This record gives sequence, structure tokens and C-alpha cells, in this order.
Amino acid sequence: MRIDYIVCPDSIADKIASQHRMSVREARQVLLSKPRIRFAERGHVENNDVYAAFGQTFSGRYVVVFFVYKPDTATAIIISARDMSTKERRAYGRK
Repeated sequence: MRIDYIVCPDSIADKIASQHRMSVREARQVLLSKPRIRFAERGHVENNDVYAAFGQTFSGRYVVVFFVYKPDTATAIIISARDMSTKERRAYGRK
């Protein structure tokens, strides 16, 4: 999956900052640093499937970023981001 553009609406950026204490900059770092991406769920609209990207920020924080991928423009639209759970972090370390 090739990601050329990363978009994060202001309302989502505010939610990520207030609920998960994470900046959009950190979420972008994960998407740009060759994360492990898996399919999360089928979107309600065609070509709006949700994916999860597991990776690390430049400072070493383990993060999972949920995004909608638009294949026609290679755009990732961030819909949420949070720290990895202990279980996710263990699985991330094994692969």
C-alpha cells in the first residue's frame, strides 16, 4: 500500500489530542515510517475501508493509527490514533 498524502480533519486532530494525548505529527510519523498495516473493517461506503497501521514514532512511542485509504489518490485519512495495548505491542515485536 502506497501512501502519498496524509489528511487529518481538525475535529479528529482535536479528539486525538484530548482523548489519547497524541499529536497528529506523531500519527503522521507512524504512517511515514513503513508501519505494519492490516485491514480493520469494511467501510460503509465503497472504497472507504478502514486500516490499522502499527509502528513507532521517531521518539520510540508505540502507536496504532486507524485510517481510511483512498486508493485512487493514495491518500490516508486519519480517523483515530492511540498507544498500542500491551498485547498489540508484544505482537508487533514478534513480527
